Amino acid sequence: MRRAAKVDRNQAAIVKSLRQIPGISVEVGHDDILVGYKNRTWWFEVKAQECVSAKTARVRASELTGSELHRLEHWKGQYTIVWDVYQILEAIGV
Repeated sequence: MRRAAKVDRNQAAIVKSLRQIPGISVEVGHDDILVGYKNRTWWFEVKAQECVSAKTARVRASELTGSELHRLEHWKGQYTIVWDVYQILEAIGV
């Protein structure tokens, strides 16, 4: 049986913020969240701010799981790793 995935502590606040914006829908539990807006779907992996290098402003490779690395390299659709709600809003064009 699959165990529940670890949820980064900032995910709940990000989801709450997104759900307050008219026209945006959010679905959790899909490694990490799916965001719907204007008949499109975006797939976001939420990481905690502590996973981000202050020097490069990117998620440190050591913080990525094997499946996350695989998706970044091979997934043909949209998949983005974020740590802030504003990154999602920019990505979806809000």
